[in-house]
Amino acid sequence: MANTASARKAARKIARRTVINKARRSRVRTAVTKVEEAIAAGDRNKALEAMKQAEPQLMRAAQRGQVHSNTASRKVSRLTKSIAKIGK
Repeated sequence: MANTASARKAARKIARRTVINKARRSRVRTAVTKVEEAIAAGDRNKALEAMKQAEPQLMRAAQRGQVHSNTASRKVSRLTKSIAKIGK
């Protein structure tokens, strides 16, 4: 347990940030899953709509440090590539 006042405050801050970070990470995962499901179903329009929701979520999470920026870019790139293959 934290002994000093500053350590107690830090523990409270960490607890608050953890809740926020978990929620944001969950939103990103949900958004990516929706895109992947639309791709698996072969529904290009639905996949594009889901991608419009997922890309900002991913990039925002990267900006705020929940995921690495390269990871977010890689996911966006691969999902976009998969969506492009549906049309062919």
